[in-house]
Amino acid sequence: MGFLVMIRGVSMVKALRIVLLCVSILWVVPKECACRSDFSRNSSLSSPPLSQRPSSVNVGALFTYDSFIGRAAKPAVKAAMDDVNADQTVLKGIKLNIVFQDSNCSGFIGTMGALQLMETKVVAAIGPQSSGIAHTISYVANELHVPLLSFGATDPTLSSLQYPYFLRTTQNDYFQMNAIADFVNYSGWRQVIAIFVDDECGRNGISVLGDALAKKRLRISYKAALTPGADSSSIQDLLVSVNLMESRVYVVHVNPDSGLNVFSVAKSLGMMKSGYVWIATDWLPTAMDSMEPMDSDTMDHLQGVVAFRHYTTETSMKRQFMARWKNLRPNDGFNSYAMYAYDSVWLVARALDVFFRENNKITFSNDPNLHKTNGSNIQLSALNVFNEGEKFMEIILGMNHTGVTGPIKFDSERNRVNPAYEVLNIAGTGPRRVGYWSNHSGLSVVRPQILYSKPPNASIANQRLHGILWPGEVTKPPRGWVFPNNGKPLKIAVPNRVSYTAYVSKDKNPPGVRGYCIDVFEAAIELLPYPVPRTYILYGDGKRNPSYDNLVNEVVADNFDVAVGDITIVTNRTRFVDFTQPFIESGLVVVAPVKEAKSSPWSFLKPFTIEMWAVTGAFFLFVGAIVWILEHRFNHEFRGPPRRQLITIFWFSFSTMFFSHRENTVSALGRLVLIIWLFVVLIINSSYTASLTSILTVQQLTSRIEGIDSLVTSNEPIGVQDGTFARNYLVNELNIAPSRIVPLRNEEEYLSALQRGPKAGGVAAIVDELPYIQVLLTNSNCKFRTVGQEFTRTGWGFAFQRDSPLAEDMSTAILQLSEEGELEKIHRKWLNYKHECSMQISNSEDSQLSLKSFWGLFLICGITCFMALTVFFWRVFWQYQRLLPETGDEERAGQVSESSRSGRGLRAPSFTELIKVVDKREAEIKEILKQQSKKLKDTQSAAGSSHSQHQEIP
Repeated sequence: MGFLVMIRGVSMVKALRIVLLCVSILWVVPKECACRSDFSRNSSLSSPPLSQRPSSVNVGALFTYDSFIGRAAKPAVKAAMDDVNADQTVLKGIKLNIVFQDSNCSGFIGTMGALQLMETKVVAAIGPQSSGIAHTISYVANELHVPLLSFGATDPTLSSLQYPYFLRTTQNDYFQMNAIADFVNYSGWRQVIAIFVDDECGRNGISVLGDALAKKRLRISYKAALTPGADSSSIQDLLVSVNLMESRVYVVHVNPDSGLNVFSVAKSLGMMKSGYVWIATDWLPTAMDSMEPMDSDTMDHLQGVVAFRHYTTETSMKRQFMARWKNLRPNDGFNSYAMYAYDSVWLVARALDVFFRENNKITFSNDPNLHKTNGSNIQLSALNVFNEGEKFMEIILGMNHTGVTGPIKFDSERNRVNPAYEVLNIAGTGPRRVGYWSNHSGLSVVRPQILYSKPPNASIANQRLHGILWPGEVTKPPRGWVFPNNGKPLKIAVPNRVSYTAYVSKDKNPPGVRGYCIDVFEAAIELLPYPVPRTYILYGDGKRNPSYDNLVNEVVADNFDVAVGDITIVTNRTRFVDFTQPFIESGLVVVAPVKEAKSSPWSFLKPFTIEMWAVTGAFFLFVGAIVWILEHRFNHEFRGPPRRQLITIFWFSFSTMFFSHRENTVSALGRLVLIIWLFVVLIINSSYTASLTSILTVQQLTSRIEGIDSLVTSNEPIGVQDGTFARNYLVNELNIAPSRIVPLRNEEEYLSALQRGPKAGGVAAIVDELPYIQVLLTNSNCKFRTVGQEFTRTGWGFAFQRDSPLAEDMSTAILQLSEEGELEKIHRKWLNYKHECSMQISNSEDSQLSLKSFWGLFLICGITCFMALTVFFWRVFWQYQRLLPETGDEERAGQVSESSRSGRGLRAPSFTELIKVVDKREAEIKEILKQQSKKLKDTQSAAGSSHSQHQEIP
C-alpha cells in the first residue's frame, strides 16, 4: 500500500479509499442488469436555466504515458485541448478541461485511474490505449453513463452490445485481420503460424484472423502465445519450437513496446533468411514511426517484413498537424495514434457543442446501487451518474465531420467508416508502401479514397500489389512452407492388395512396397526442391483388399500423413482430404461374356440405317423424275408413250447407281442435275462398300448385356472388386439392390464368376475401374470384353491431409513427369500387357451409316434440282405467253391497248394449254415462235402502207 502511495503521491487514507472502490466494482457489476430498472436518481445539482451554460467542462484522458502510443498521444491531446479552447466557433464561452491519468500498463492502476477521473465529474473519457484495460473500465463507464472514447483499443470483442458506452475512434482489428487474410490468400499460402501476446487484444485478434482465413479455406496451423513482457529467453524457446513446424509464414501480433525483440531473436536463430515470411500488424509501423530514425541494427533485423499500418487520408489538416508535431514533441517520434487521439478530443468538443445547442444541460446524480454496501464502511458517494450520458452518446455516434485522420463517421456497429490500411514492405533503410487494403476493394495499388467513387470489387482477379522484397533479398514469393524439421518422417499408408499387385503390393526389399503407384510417387518426390524423409506403412491384413474409404478416413484422423496407391478420386473423399493431380485416368466400365455373332443373309442391308435406305431410294426416284422433266422437250429418248416414259424414269434413276445409264442428257439443266447426283452416288457407293466390307470381314461379338443401363434394369448379380468404391456407387447412385452385388477378391474369382454365369452361381457382368479391366482382359486371352461406354470419368491420385501444402507441390511434380514422358515409361515398365485385344465389342448398329452423315449431300442435290426446275418452268411460261392463239386484229389491238394501260400481260393462261406447251418439243416451239414473229412483221408492214395511201388521197 505504501508503494501505491508513493506512485500516486496521495495520502494513505485516500489510497485506501481508491483500493476499496476498485474492489467494490466486483460487487456492483454482477448486480448491474438485475437492478438497473430500480434506479431512482436524485439530482445533486439544481437544474440551471436552458440559456445558462457551464463555464468549463471536464473530459478525462487515461492511457500509459511511458509507451510508444502514450508518448505520442499526450502532446496530441494537449494540443487538441488548446486548439478547441482557442477556436471561437466551438463551445463558445465554455472551457474544455482535460483531466489526465496514467494507467501505467496495469489493469488495476488503470481502473483506479478511471475511478479518480469519475470523481471529477467528467462527461467523457478519452482512452485507454490498452484493450485489456478497456474491458475493465468499460464496466465503470456503463454504470456511470460516461462515454469512453478509445483511440488505441483495437480488440474486436469490445462490442457495443456489451459496452454501450464504449466507442473506438481508431480502426477495429477485425478489418486488419481480414486484410492479412486477403494478403495471405493473394500470396498463395494456405496456412500460417500466429505469434501473439497472450492478452485480450492478442487472443481475440488472432481468433478473428482464424475466422477470416477459414472463409478462404486457409487456416492457422499453430498459435504461439507469448506472456506479456516475455524476455528474450522465452521468445527464443517459442521461436525454436515454431521453426520445427512446416509453415514458414508467421503473423506477429504483439505490443509495440516489446515486439521488436521477436525479430531480434528471429535474426539470431537464422529465421530472417530466404524462405521465411514475416507479417506484422500495425504495432510494427507504430514502433518504427516512434523511433525515427531507427538504428541500422534494428533495420537489419526487419529486412523483408511486411507490415500493415492505419491508412489516413491525405488532407491539408493532416499535413498541418504533422508540420506542428516538431514543435509539440521534438524528441519523440510521431505515429498514427497521435492523430487518432487528437481527433478524439475534437470529436468530444464538437459533440458537446451540438449537445449545448440543443439546450441540453449537464447534471449528475447519485446511484443508489453504489450505496447498497450491506453495512460495509466503503464510501462510494464520490461517484456520480452522468444523467445526460445516453443522450450525449447518441450525439457522438451521429457526428459526421472531417479530422486529421479523415472522415469521422460511425456505422451501425460503431466502427469507423471506410477502414483502410497501408501495406508496407521493410527493405533497405525503411518501410516502402507496396499497396493498400480497404474493405471496399481489397488489395490495390490505388488509394482507397479514389476507389470509393467506384463500385466495390474485391474479387481475386482485382487484387494487386507492387513487388515485395522478401527476407533474404529475394523477389519471388516464398513457398511458405517446408517439410517439418522435427525428426518425424512422412507416414505413408499403402494398401496391402491381394489382387492386381502390379499397381501396388508388399515387397521384401526396402522400402517394403512396390508397384506402379509407388514408382510414380517416388519419381514425384525426387522432383521436389527439398528432402522428404518418409516411411511406408502397409494398410490391410493381406488376405483381402482393404477398404479404400477406411484408408482415406485414417488420413483424415491424422493416423497417416498421406495415402499412396490406386486411390480413386471421388467426391465424398475430396471433402475430407486433398488429392494430387491424377496420375492415371480411370472410370467404371462393364465387363461381360461375349460370343461371336452369327452371320445373317441380310447383312448387305446393315451398312445403312432404315432412314438412310428410305431417303436414298426416294432421291433416286426424285432425281430420275427431275431429269425426265428437264430432258422431255429436248431428248427423244425421254419421249414416247406414257408406259415407256415411266419405265425410262425408273431405269434411269437406278442405273445411275452403277453409272450404267444409257440415256444421254442433252439440256444444260439436265446435265447440271446429273453431275451433282452422280457425285452423291459416288460418295454413297464408297461408304456402303467400306461399311459392308467391315461388317463381313471383322469379327462381330455380341453380349446379352449391352451396357450399364441394361445391367441396371436386369435382376442378375453384378460382381465388383472388394474394397473399391464401385459397390457404393452402384447402390447409392444407381439404386441397385445390395443383394445383387457380389464382392470378388482377385482375378481368379473374376474369371470364375464370369465363366459360370448367373445360373451357376456366378455373375452376369462385372463393374470395375478401367485400369483393372485392362489387366483382366489381357490376362484372360480376351475371352471377355467391355460392353457399353465408360459411365464415370475420374482418376487415381495420392490423398494428403486437408490443406497440406505438400499436395500442391506433388501435383506440380506429377504434371512435370507427364510432360517429360516419365509417366508413360513407368506405365510400360509395370503394365506391359501380354495380349493386346480390343477393349470394347463392336456393335453393328453402332457402325451403321445414318442420315446425319449424308444430309449435307442430299441438301445440295435438292437445292440444285429446285433451281433447275425453277429456271425450266420460267422458260416454259415465257414461251407459252408468246404462243397464245390470235383472236383477230381488233381484239389483239384491244388487248395490246388494254395491256399497255393496265400494265398487265396478255390474257391468263389455261392449264390445259400450258401442259400442251410443256409436252411439245423444243424445236417445234422455236419454229412456231419464228413463224409468229415473221407474220407479225408482215402485218405491221401492210398496216403502215395502207395508212400512207390514205393520207395521200385529197
